[in-house]
Amino acid sequence: MFWHRVSAFILKNRVALIVLILAGTAFMGYQASRVRLSYEIAKILPKSDPDFKLYDSFKARFGQDGNVLAIGVETDSMYRLSFFNDWYALSQKIRRISSIRDVVSNANLYNIVRDDSSRTFRFMPLVPRPVTTQAEVDSIRSQIARLPFYEGFVSDSSGRAHLMAVTFDPTQVNTRNRINVVRQIEAVVDSFGVQHGLDVHLSGMPYIRTEFTAKVSNELTLFMVLAFVVTALILLFFFRSVTVMVAAALVVGVGVVWSSAYISLLGFEITILTGLIPPLIIVIGIPNCIFLLNRYHEELNKGRDQRQALAIAIEKVGETTFFANVTTSIGFFVFYFTNSPLLLEFGLVAALGIMTTYAISLILIPAIFSYLPVPSPKKRSHMDRRYVASFLNWVNHLVSQRRVAIYTFISLVTVIAIIGALRINAIGFVVDDLPKNDPIYTDLKFFESRFRGVMPFEVSIDTKRPGRVLTPQTLTKMRLLDREFSKYPEFTRPISLVEAVKFFYQSYRGGDPRYYLLPPALELQKLSGYLPKLKGSENRFKGYLDSTRQFTRISYQMADVGTVRVNQLLSELQPKADSIFNIDRATGQRVAPDEQYDVRITGNSVVFTRGNDYLLKNLAESTVLAIVLVSIILVILLRDIRLSLIAILPSALPLVVTAGIMGFADIHLKPSTILIFSIAFGLSSDGTIYFVTKYRDELRNSRLSLSQAVAATIQYTGVSMFYTAIILFAGFAIFTASTFQGTIALGILVSITLLMGMASNLILLPAFLLSVDKKRSSRSAVRTEPL
Repeated sequence: MFWHRVSAFILKNRVALIVLILAGTAFMGYQASRVRLSYEIAKILPKSDPDFKLYDSFKARFGQDGNVLAIGVETDSMYRLSFFNDWYALSQKIRRISSIRDVVSNANLYNIVRDDSSRTFRFMPLVPRPVTTQAEVDSIRSQIARLPFYEGFVSDSSGRAHLMAVTFDPTQVNTRNRINVVRQIEAVVDSFGVQHGLDVHLSGMPYIRTEFTAKVSNELTLFMVLAFVVTALILLFFFRSVTVMVAAALVVGVGVVWSSAYISLLGFEITILTGLIPPLIIVIGIPNCIFLLNRYHEELNKGRDQRQALAIAIEKVGETTFFANVTTSIGFFVFYFTNSPLLLEFGLVAALGIMTTYAISLILIPAIFSYLPVPSPKKRSHMDRRYVASFLNWVNHLVSQRRVAIYTFISLVTVIAIIGALRINAIGFVVDDLPKNDPIYTDLKFFESRFRGVMPFEVSIDTKRPGRVLTPQTLTKMRLLDREFSKYPEFTRPISLVEAVKFFYQSYRGGDPRYYLLPPALELQKLSGYLPKLKGSENRFKGYLDSTRQFTRISYQMADVGTVRVNQLLSELQPKADSIFNIDRATGQRVAPDEQYDVRITGNSVVFTRGNDYLLKNLAESTVLAIVLVSIILVILLRDIRLSLIAILPSALPLVVTAGIMGFADIHLKPSTILIFSIAFGLSSDGTIYFVTKYRDELRNSRLSLSQAVAATIQYTGVSMFYTAIILFAGFAIFTASTFQGTIALGILVSITLLMGMASNLILLPAFLLSVDKKRSSRSAVRTEPL
């Protein structure tokens, strides 16, 4: 009765409802126009996570660690006069760009000079101005060779690859302005490359994040256009009606506006995930229109008048699609419970958008077609397409006559899929979503092969007492820790106070490279008399020591080695760090609490790895939660727990097969592919809802036998399920146009899963229903037979 009243209300108040939707859409359109792209690192870890808290406090104290853009060239001409001057000029052009804090290259290095008159050190540029003779260039090259502090930073071991490090203002690195700055740098760098016929490589977190943001922005528009075009063409092919195509496009277009507005109203921004929501709404919203129109045409074919046909379509399809959209929303909304900001925002907005689009389609489709002429029998002939009818007849034959073959085939496929699923490798890389020939990827590999990488890896040290950082004990422990790090080829040489003190000591001893070492305690005391006077911009190491001299850091760069290797490094290095700083080497006992240090490994690489692990841990939980919630909906619909559990299997089986495909195809579990399972399950369970509700309706109202009810359900629901599966398959296939490998995998795997879901719901589900219900009927007959 409830849905009967809903149907009557919609048809009676259609004008008011249309006006209300149009007014709401105008307001939401304004809100959608205010949506902004996110320029920050994807927030995967919840704010309560210890690793997130550590990283957040680290950034608050020392600034953003991933704020260096690297420019690299490979040439034998670096120390030739004209080239060196052009390299110097390039660095000066970049330095003058707004929001750039510093530029470091072999044309912008500093030497430290001891000034006895003022008892301090002076930072003196090696190249204060463009050089005029080759002899000056040779002299600069010789001076750099005598400064071990820069070894491996500005040139590689071969002397052919050279690096320019561009440091961003930390306050600008997470803003829209970063894109303009990077584009200006690209322009002057490209001009330099063309001038000298060189490939100039760019990398570093500011550059990678800028390019990722640009790709997300471009693909948002691309996917929107592709989703509209693909779904419109398929609708036109199936229904052979421009009116149907335009009406459906209007409905999902309104849904897209509302969904985009939710992003703005909730205070979110467009990320790599929320950017997928508009095209997803188009793809997922179209099936609502298909089911309504198919039922409308079906009732017209039965001889109903237009108003009766629309009323029945709203009443019957409204209930079915409500539960189907709820299950689809569940597939997204379970991400809300991960507490990961990235997934929480995506899941919440997608769920709201799906249910809003459902409500809009339930109102607008009947309202629009109530004012249009009744479609002719020719336009309703799509219900009797020969190829669809033949396919459904074949399905009915399989279900009624070949159930043993079905179960045998499914068992074999499941076993193979499980074997494949066991081969899935859970690993993520910062740039593994990009194809191997993408410039971002190839440039990153250039820096990894010549300079060991550009990914930040930090050691945060809290000495527990003000002034303790520069004590001989602390500096010695830092040097010991660096020796442990030097055993791992993944890391560059560090930048730390130890290296700074060694640099100062070399200067203190007249610049002799032999004295680039940590001085003994007595010498350190003499050296310290010069250091307190280093203040403000004069102190180029101020980012490594807080004002209280209680906190310091050791900064490394590393290759994008993947989350598995980073976890291995953390598990080995964190205990070593704790041992070096907090275990007495003489006694082997832990030092007294007031003598302990808090040494923690953090940085961009660590947070990315922890975020990847966090998502993997929540994958199973979110998928299980989705299955439980959908099972509850099926129990409500069927009022039979055992039958509901059986009905859920056809939706869960495609997930197992998808996992098998991922294992055999070596598609890794990572943030971009983790979404596949919950989304695919939510969409696959739609077919289960459609079939089960129609099956229940046939048994309740038509007084058919079990086999007749199943056959009728296959014939009537199968057409809409077939159309929907094709729409969803093609709709998700558009994501293969992405430049992100994870998005491509998402599109391919969800498309395949949905096709398998349709086949499973049309073949396996009715086979289960017949087997279970016939067994029940036979038992019931035995119990009621007279003695």
